[in-house]
Amino acid sequence: MIDIFINSFGTTFGAILPIFLIAVVAGVLIRKNALTAEQLKALSAICIRVLLPCLIFSNIIKNFDPGQLRYWPLIPLTAFLMVGFGISISCFLFRPNLRANKYLFAPASIQNAAYIILPLGKMLYPDKFDEFAMYCFLYVLGISPILWSVGKYLVSAKENENPSLRQLLNPPFLANVIAVFMVLTGLKRFMPIFVLNSAQLMGSATVPVATFLLGASLGSVSFNINQHLLDAGKVMLVKLILLPLAVITVLALTDLHVDFSVLCVLLLLQASSPPATAIIIMAKHYDEKEVELGSILLLSYLACIITIPFWIALWSAIIG
Repeated sequence: MIDIFINSFGTTFGAILPIFLIAVVAGVLIRKNALTAEQLKALSAICIRVLLPCLIFSNIIKNFDPGQLRYWPLIPLTAFLMVGFGISISCFLFRPNLRANKYLFAPASIQNAAYIILPLGKMLYPDKFDEFAMYCFLYVLGISPILWSVGKYLVSAKENENPSLRQLLNPPFLANVIAVFMVLTGLKRFMPIFVLNSAQLMGSATVPVATFLLGASLGSVSFNINQHLLDAGKVMLVKLILLPLAVITVLALTDLHVDFSVLCVLLLLQASSPPATAIIIMAKHYDEKEVELGSILLLSYLACIITIPFWIALWSAIIG
């Protein structure tokens, strides 16, 4: 068991290091003003509005088979359960001033579900990446509306601030819904193959661009780590330790890994993933706790270089 743990930890750690190397380079470029905020915004818009939707659409159309994955609705439902768990534990840790501390619930419960997960899946499962990505996008189907509704409410100090329809119905979410609908209704058979291949070609650029954007986003945050260590510690306790511990416990009590080993790893990666970088975008928009949230995100991403390989190695050791 120890050998399995060590080998798995080394493999996952080796997979995550190149991702963070690219992220560090991107962050340095932002810090040194080699890339402007406008250029970063344009690259982000291309990824969110074009590349990622193309990857989602082509992957779901080609690989999603409801007949072979009868319980697929449970995958997006899992996103709601994970977020609910994170918020529940946060209510205990950040009491009694829950209203004043509600902005901390967002990084403790809402993770980066794609920009770090997809590159990791590409590194860990080069031969099964299509399957891995399909599970990931079904999960994103649940987390995306949560991010722009619950997440936005938690970060915003305005109690009557409601998410806009445009934010909820963002391009990745719409591509997901349309693709799933076409598969379930059989409309996908009318999709011209050249259109699907074109979408797949565009989507193939998503992973490297998303990895770069991850680092650029972190490189643009303001932070003051010394003043926010206590809150950061509580957030990381929930997001990087208690949530993956809960998920790995549930998975260990089931036989899901026998037929769906890749799905189990995807769920564990989602549980152990650091907070969504979109939280910083919201904080900047509302001018709410940007420095504190930036400090928490930076520490969380540094910590996950160790915690993600740990949980994957522990899971590998459990299933033998």
